[in-house]
Amino acid sequence: METIRPFDVAEFLDDPKTAVAYLAAIFEDGDAEEIRVALNDVARAHGISDLSRETGLSREALYKAFGSNGNPTLTTLLAVFKALGLKLSIAA
Repeated sequence: METIRPFDVAEFLDDPKTAVAYLAAIFEDGDAEEIRVALNDVARAHGISDLSRETGLSREALYKAFGSNGNPTLTTLLAVFKALGLKLSIAA
């Protein structure tokens, strides 16, 4: 009997262009919880250990910030975006 694995979007976000499109679509709606989940997905796709090394934040801090009860600070978000090669922009 085959076992069915749960769907994990992070498995499909290893390409930077795909990750950017995914985040852009999530940010379009503006729901904070959905954004946190999407950032968690992209962080896991990138690799939490790699992200930790690139940001200088501990793995635990990243898991806490983007976990189910997370609420990342602006400092954390900016560090993660920089490590992922992303920029925040504002548009009217």
